[in-house]
Amino acid sequence: MKFSIIILGAPYTSEAADTAFRFARAVLAKNHEIYRLFFYHDGVHNASSLITLPQDEVQPVERWQALIEEYQLDAVVCIASALRRGVLNDTEAKRFSKPASNLNPGFSISGLGDLIDAALQSDRLITFGPSS
Repeated sequence: MKFSIIILGAPYTSEAADTAFRFARAVLAKNHEIYRLFFYHDGVHNASSLITLPQDEVQPVERWQALIEEYQLDAVVCIASALRRGVLNDTEAKRFSKPASNLNPGFSISGLGDLIDAALQSDRLITFGPSS
């Protein structure tokens, strides 16, 4: 089965990102496919290289990056959400005259078209977001 996963929660404000990560690992362990990870709204913080947590805590950004690299996953960060939250790749940092970029390697920035594509190409589109 082919899954795409939408991650809406920041790594430090809810369990959404952690639950999405655990779900992704379980999907891959059962030899299913992940077509795309789509980080949206506050979920874009999972792609920021500037998140710094105490060393004795789980490092969610590094976990996502390792999973993406290990399985060569397509990890897309919504451009509108990213810009609003200060998550920039080199191109966007230059375009907006910012001094640096902070998008972790393995992640790419794109638009909602990639979310629509994920919905069309996947058997299941699963969303993980914080409780309201």
